[in-house]
Amino acid sequence: MQVILLEKVKNVGDLGAVVRVKDGYARNFLIPNRLARRATDAALKEFEARRAELEKIAAEKLAEAEKLNEKLNGTTLEVSQKAGVDGRLFGSVTNEDIAQALGKQGYAIERSRITLPNGLVKTIGEHPVRVSLHTDVVAEITLVVQGEAA
Repeated sequence: MQVILLEKVKNVGDLGAVVRVKDGYARNFLIPNRLARRATDAALKEFEARRAELEKIAAEKLAEAEKLNEKLNGTTLEVSQKAGVDGRLFGSVTNEDIAQALGKQGYAIERSRITLPNGLVKTIGEHPVRVSLHTDVVAEITLVVQGEAA
């Protein structure tokens, strides 16, 4: 299916690009999330009429993400979990736990935007975490996991 991208989509294309994607990806993800529209003649004309407005909105989102990146980048986040004497956690620290801890510090970030490069955190200590604020902006934070007595 051919679609017009209304925002920059990672690994697909930039704003305004007419791309061919799989039907299911377009119907189930891009179109419902208002990231794209079907590439019909009427939609292309409407997009060209709104192009400046959409580019302005995209620039504002990017500026907002960069501002948040300046605050968030290099932040140290502390989380306590029950752990054994050998430093292994009972369970693990997940994206949801990190999102909640960031929420307590005043950052409203969805858990789907948090990436743990080394997989789930299962030991105490410092671990790198990447937070995708925008398709072009990624903040690096440090997660410090402290052990609680079981």
